[in-house]
Amino acid sequence: MSRPDAFVPIAITRRSGFDESVHFGAVVALGRSGEIEYAAGDPEVAVYPRSSNKPMQAVAMVRAGLTLPPDLLALVCASHDGAPMHIDGARRILAIAGLDDGALANTADLPLDDHEAEAALRRGDHARPLYMNCSGKHSGMLATCVCNGWAHDASYLETAHPLQQRITDTIAELAEQTVPHIGVDGCGAPAHVMTLIGLARGFRSIAVGAAGSSGLAVRDAMTSHPEMVGGARRDVTTFMRSIPGLIAKDGADGVFAAALPDGRAVALKVADGANRARPPAMVAALRRLGIDVSDVAPLVGESIMGHGHPVGEVRAILP
Repeated sequence: MSRPDAFVPIAITRRSGFDESVHFGAVVALGRSGEIEYAAGDPEVAVYPRSSNKPMQAVAMVRAGLTLPPDLLALVCASHDGAPMHIDGARRILAIAGLDDGALANTADLPLDDHEAEAALRRGDHARPLYMNCSGKHSGMLATCVCNGWAHDASYLETAHPLQQRITDTIAELAEQTVPHIGVDGCGAPAHVMTLIGLARGFRSIAVGAAGSSGLAVRDAMTSHPEMVGGARRDVTTFMRSIPGLIAKDGADGVFAAALPDGRAVALKVADGANRARPPAMVAALRRLGIDVSDVAPLVGESIMGHGHPVGEVRAILP
């Protein structure tokens, strides 16, 4: 389980020249060899990576026979904004399997992006499983079930289902550790616990090709279609667009992971779940690995607003 003493200060929020909040967390950065090159806090702390697990889940699906064009495979890895390209993409995945969005068993929600959510409400729409940011993953799960002849009713979310067993086994392999606990994610799918270094190793396995051809397919899909993994204004998309070859995935409650084909990888967890501390902490960690972040750093800065204007920022203070 997570321990409070596993975390150290990694970011500070500054408002109008005064430090307002301190965010504690843990960060681990792997060098090209796969060994720890930098750590803040305990790299062995156990966390829920939440949606940062999606690329590993996608590897399991591809290994089980899921075949999709790269843009749709990137959507399987996504916590998407709910833009038309994402909604249409989820429908395309389902159609390939002979299904429609009525088959989705994930939680109903409005689009993650505020503009898309407002547009849905203006046209008299409501929360739907299709609009929820995990619908790409769930569409991929259902398509994997269909191509294997597995049950594709709501039981596909149960840990005992053949799909979820394949996913658990794959996550354990890529993270190089036994999964110690499985909970329920916000979308209803199993949520796997692992150590922070296990998360970094999982991303590294995909990025360097250690996960095999299925991992390479996921890696190439994410890097060629970063807009499908997040959205036009999302920091995860900006990181991948700005750093060639980088795969990255954000996770709820302050998780972020990234890796490059040369073996360098980062995983971080903000202890209080504050997502605003993730981008500056990730920039600082990538910089510690000698990665050029000059293009991405100005684009993912977290401004603190006062009366509608920027009056401060969140800055990393990695020890």
